[in-house]
Amino acid sequence: DVQLQASGGGLVQAGGSLRLSCAISGLTKPDHTIGWFRQAPGKEREMVGCISSDGDYTSYRDSMKGRFSISKDYANNTVSLQMASLKPEDTAVYYCGVDYTLEFRGYSPQCDDGRMDYWGKGTQVTVSS
Repeated sequence: DVQLQASGGGLVQAGGSLRLSCAISGLTKPDHTIGWFRQAPGKEREMVGCISSDGDYTSYRDSMKGRFSISKDYANNTVSLQMASLKPEDTAVYYCGVDYTLEFRGYSPQCDDGRMDYWGKGTQVTVSS
């Protein structure tokens, strides 16, 4: 079974940084997309960004480009989300997911929560003003 576990959430002041990790196990397809998504209270889940299975290609929500960065750690089989210059509006539960397809739009992997086949439990990020 595919299992994902997000961790690293917490309370941080505005302007601070936080690094989330998604530990993944049980993947059986070499080509896939791993995504980060978030859901704030009273709002729909939205895309943060995705990374291709080889770790070479990423895509981000426009509002997060330059502040958020996704990377893959092969040694630990984890995908990290590095967040900087955090704002109170970044407060949300952050989830990681796996899409068992890998399709591109240009050089960016397609990233949509409707494409995810597996989800991990989320981790809460709270940014105080």
